[in-house]
Amino acid sequence: MLDIKGAIENSIATKKKVIESCLIDIQSSVELMIKTAKENKSIFWCGNGGSAADSQHMAAELMGGLRSHNRRPIKSIALTTDSSFITAWSNDTSYDEIFSRQLDGLAEKGDLIVAISTSGNSKNIIETLRLAKKKNINSIVLTGGSGGKIANMGDCVIKVPSDDTQRIQEAHLLIEHILCESVEKILME
Repeated sequence: MLDIKGAIENSIATKKKVIESCLIDIQSSVELMIKTAKENKSIFWCGNGGSAADSQHMAAELMGGLRSHNRRPIKSIALTTDSSFITAWSNDTSYDEIFSRQLDGLAEKGDLIVAISTSGNSKNIIETLRLAKKKNINSIVLTGGSGGKIANMGDCVIKVPSDDTQRIQEAHLLIEHILCESVEKILME
């Protein structure tokens, strides 16, 4: 049986490491996201697996409201939700471009992409960040461990100091909520 207490303690330990090593990067990311929202630009999200679910969750928080439904919606789109495009493009062309192709068609200069990859080596995330740089689309990267290949590809990079996928994902969710809550708080002032 799983050591439940140990799993919780490991999650807490990872989050304590986030406090020790990620606060400046989280603050920089908050500032970039607030700037994007204040300028009424779009915030896009992408990731695979659990990170795809996070993308959809956070886009919904910004559009609908995390703590308040009495504020204007913040333009936010998860690039993980168009199953017809994703399956057609990956079948006919390449899975590596499922996010970058959408970003190319939807995003404008000054928009923001939040790219999530626990390993930092997802090819479709790498392609998305390359396109973002080329099109002057701002980027926040959430990754883990050493950051993998995307460690230096974002305007802001948050590397959760862990090599355990589950603990990285748990910390990402906390950080993502902090980002969204911070934007909402500023817009409500």
